[in-house]
Amino acid sequence: MTPAELLVESFERVLESGTAVVDGLSADQLARRPGPDANPIGWLVWHLARVQDDHVADVAGIEQVWTSQGYVARFALPFEDADIGYGHSSEQVGQVRAEGEPLAAYLAAVHEQSVGFLRGLGEGDLDRIVDERWDPPVTLGVRLVSVVDDDTQHVGQAAYVRGLLGL
Repeated sequence: MTPAELLVESFERVLESGTAVVDGLSADQLARRPGPDANPIGWLVWHLARVQDDHVADVAGIEQVWTSQGYVARFALPFEDADIGYGHSSEQVGQVRAEGEPLAAYLAAVHEQSVGFLRGLGEGDLDRIVDERWDPPVTLGVRLVSVVDDDTQHVGQAAYVRGLLGL
């Protein structure tokens, strides 16, 4: 297995888990919180898809699916187009409302674009510096592992919330 194939497999897990966690849920169910300021399933899946879309598009030098495929208009959220949910207040979290199917469709479209990029990577590509704001600078490999880690944590949180709410 090549490093690119390993990354593709990791991103596949995010897609499978993210799709499963929203399956069959209404907008109301996706917006339910297990506590007053807890993140609901819908926000968690939207956020993990936005993080993947933003970060992979950036390192690939391509436009995000969110804007290029019209998801920003379909979701019609009251945020800037570039918003990925990082640092959202409880009130902002509550403004993310969507049915499960559109969330799954957005995640699948992001996944398709991400995997298209990943399949073209060679082993040497993973050492390319993509962010010099950190010490040490961030390589492409580290950035991609960071995206998988962030997405996996959020999809796990979403699955936990689904269980807590008995959905």
